[in-house]
Amino acid sequence: MTPELLSSLCAMLLSLAASYLPGFSAWYNGLEGLYKRLLMLGLLAAVSLGCYGLACAGLAELLAISAAGSAGNFSLACDTPGALALLKAFVAALIANQAVYQISKR
Repeated sequence: MTPELLSSLCAMLLSLAASYLPGFSAWYNGLEGLYKRLLMLGLLAAVSLGCYGLACAGLAELLAISAAGSAGNFSLACDTPGALALLKAFVAALIANQAVYQISKR
């Protein structure tokens, strides 16, 4: 599982939760537009940084499972190329989050 895929999946779930999860969706919809965007941006940044933190903590192999169930490759390292991959994962999360919101909004 790539960092981009993982962060995109988390971003999609976050968007769906903001739209449909009882309690959270009501609270989220009560926020003003600017605060909604800032909160979502912060949560997406936390997801991306969480992926990087797993790589730096040496726990990234826990996520390295392919669809077939065998060991896969989690290609995020705790170095400069890993930080660039983090940026790509963050952008992928932003795109996925907004796409799911546009498709699923009420």
